[in-house]
Amino acid sequence: MSDAINPMATPRITKVSVNIGVGEGGDRLVNAESVLELVTGVKPQRTLGRIQNRDLKVRQGAPIGCKATMRNPDTIKKFLTDAFWVRENTIPAWNFDREGNLSFGIRDYTDFPNQKYDPDIGIFGMDITVVLERPGHRVSRRRRAKAKVGMGHRLNPQESQAWFSENFGIEIMEE
Repeated sequence: MSDAINPMATPRITKVSVNIGVGEGGDRLVNAESVLELVTGVKPQRTLGRIQNRDLKVRQGAPIGCKATMRNPDTIKKFLTDAFWVRENTIPAWNFDREGNLSFGIRDYTDFPNQKYDPDIGIFGMDITVVLERPGHRVSRRRRAKAKVGMGHRLNPQESQAWFSENFGIEIMEE
């Protein structure tokens, strides 16, 4: 028996989703979309209000934000390297969920390298979600012959934290 690592057990990033919530349509939403495209290099998609909230002046079906999803491994690697640099390569342990996914926020897009403040655009923060899975996890999402992913094949927060520390050199702060 050889000591080769099983390629189906090696985690990989499935997608990175970047979200900017504006709360209203109009010029601020257009500016947020331009910021998202500038930072990610992906054309953003508008998000719509799901419920009506009179206090926040949100109508159901009205545009309230934008999101961009990256699936290209090269684009993801560069973006996450820059995003972790903005966070000074430290992430709290509570940012990992029980499935091993990572979510964190960035206060200002101008903190990214080579980004300058534009008074016409303003300041926008963003939420970043990184989905980390092992190969074969697609069986839980596909239409035909859908199946459950076993507990031994799922990632836990500790494995995910170790993977991010090893591949991106980030420090995980414990509580």
